[in-house]
Amino acid sequence: MSTSPIEKISTVRLGTDGPRIGVQGFGAMGISEFYGDTDQTAARDTLEATVEAGVTLIDTADVYGSGANEEFLAPFLAAHRDEVTLATKFAIERRADDPQYRAVNNSPAYIKKSVEASLRRLNIDVIDLYYMHRRDPEVPFAESVGAMAELVREGKVKYLGLSEVTGAELREAYAVHPIAALQSEWSVFSRDVERSAVPAAAELGVTFVPYSPLGRGFLTGAFADAGKDLSEGDFRKFQPRFTGDNATANAALLEPLHKIAAAHGATTAQIALAWVQQRAQVHGLTVVPIPGTRRRSRLLENTGATRITLSAEELALLEPIAGQVAGDRYPDMSSTSAAREQ
Repeated sequence: MSTSPIEKISTVRLGTDGPRIGVQGFGAMGISEFYGDTDQTAARDTLEATVEAGVTLIDTADVYGSGANEEFLAPFLAAHRDEVTLATKFAIERRADDPQYRAVNNSPAYIKKSVEASLRRLNIDVIDLYYMHRRDPEVPFAESVGAMAELVREGKVKYLGLSEVTGAELREAYAVHPIAALQSEWSVFSRDVERSAVPAAAELGVTFVPYSPLGRGFLTGAFADAGKDLSEGDFRKFQPRFTGDNATANAALLEPLHKIAAAHGATTAQIALAWVQQRAQVHGLTVVPIPGTRRRSRLLENTGATRITLSAEELALLEPIAGQVAGDRYPDMSSTSAAREQ
């Protein structure tokens, strides 16, 4: 383990009146599920590195490992509670007797049950940032956000967040209660959020939290075809853009990333993250991406991206990529904001 001092990243404010947080956060999802087996010792060391590097927004959800991810974070939170801003999410239901089952539940009763379960697993008294993970259009938004607002009044949650909502839905929710953060997929490969969600977040002072800013590892060059290169059980094997002809076509789109990375003496991951970080200046809002990793070295590589500035010429090289990507983000896009855009 390295004993060299780690350079801390800069900070920004969460929402309009939230705490100061690192300009890059940490997505903990892959520690518990979705990306193959995890070395638990290495993962815990990686978590320690987040604090050392100033990565203070730690992101999880009750659905990750069916609660196991929250439980994994509990000892870390016990040791560092005053140093981190903990975000978790509700809304995606799973069943122990059916591993493939997924349903979206936004009912007030389910929200109340979910927050109690998350508090228990995390072993904390209050959740800093509580997200609605996915939107169920069948439940009136005012009812769902109203139930979330009640959690703030009860002192169980400090700030509210939404995930995968449109600009119109963000405004509707904000009218019920201030929203501190909007979390949706945003990367060089995925830019549908720029249609309405990003402008609405900028208008309202909502922090944008891009998930999968590295295209689930594809933008790093870690794999070229999920169907051939990844282990059984890795959910990327079932995502359309990462397999077969789509993967071949999309891998060719990475050439500008390689070119720019070479010019900066950086990795393609760092260039992809630098692009996301610079969306803050491009769109006039606070942007805090949450790349995930299970290795300390990758975490420090990711934070290094916050100190890279891409030139106008380099940004121009990356501009057309998203429009050329083959395949959707998910096999079923029905729960994404893109499916509800007018």
